[in-house]
Amino acid sequence: MAITTLAGIIMLAGCTDSESKTKTENSMQTLNLTQEWDKVFPQSDKVNHSKITFSNRYGITLAADMYVPKNATGKLPAIAVSGPFGAVKEQASGLYAQTMAERGFLTIAFDPSYTGESAGEPRNTASPDINTEDFSAAVDFLSAQPNVDAGRIGIIGICGFGGMGLNAAAMDTRIKATVASTMYDMSRVNANGYFDAENSAEARNAKRKAMNGIRTRDAQSGTVTPGTPGLPDSIKGDEPQFVKDYFDYYKTDRGFHPRSINSNGAWAPTMALSFINMPLLSYINEIDRAVLLVHGEKAHSYYFSEDTYKRLTGDNKELMVIPDANHTDLYDRKVPFDKMEEFFKKHLK
Repeated sequence: MAITTLAGIIMLAGCTDSESKTKTENSMQTLNLTQEWDKVFPQSDKVNHSKITFSNRYGITLAADMYVPKNATGKLPAIAVSGPFGAVKEQASGLYAQTMAERGFLTIAFDPSYTGESAGEPRNTASPDINTEDFSAAVDFLSAQPNVDAGRIGIIGICGFGGMGLNAAAMDTRIKATVASTMYDMSRVNANGYFDAENSAEARNAKRKAMNGIRTRDAQSGTVTPGTPGLPDSIKGDEPQFVKDYFDYYKTDRGFHPRSINSNGAWAPTMALSFINMPLLSYINEIDRAVLLVHGEKAHSYYFSEDTYKRLTGDNKELMVIPDANHTDLYDRKVPFDKMEEFFKKHLK
């Protein structure tokens, strides 16, 4: 503790507030943001929409859409939204953000580092640390807005960013309320496979060996091995039901977006290494603020929320199960916005 405190004093002594602000501004990268409405959902006439950017503490500039209730006055409660894993803000997270803005919250939906319109190289990769930090950077941005009450900020994480959001809530005490919708624990699924079917040291070492072999070949050849798309361009009908559900969202007019990895790209082939080695959710039992888990009754991923709920402590945890809903139904078709509004109004007051 003494070392940490001393380091903090040294850092604070090194620059003034104005110098710190200038350094933050100078670290912002210029992004080429699409200005036209290119979402998979219609634009609401109840909110004002704008494109914004902010930087995380690793110097990566993130792109986001901000939604502000029309005719709003005073300082508003705010919510940062991201996910699903491999999606962009023009898909489910933007729908969540716009809908919650219609209900009185100032919201942002952001592209995580290395994806979408956000910066970060190499592209199409992910990090349990940096993507958790992305949520805290969003809180930084919101807390500095003149029309936001910095003491009333919450987050929503969808799919893989549900787990990332819970990890952020365990770290960042400024997050007063967290919703994890149709969540994945990305460390668990990468390390153990779906339904923990590959949960052995032998299986994990086989994955590590394959990915590290790719790293060696790329280092020796000076090339970058492309990833393999997670979804095919067409389906035969005999795929697992959850693959069909993903296809029905990401590969059809319902949810296709050209910047989405899940719609039109592939993850970097070594992306899973850090998730296998660095478990998310290690300290979620220490979250002392409100958490709402929302999951579909028929979702293949339901076990993530079920097990996470058991690990949460305190009186402010809740698991809401949506009857007859699959994983992607909570992207757009069966999202319990009334419940989320009630939850945030109760805990961001």
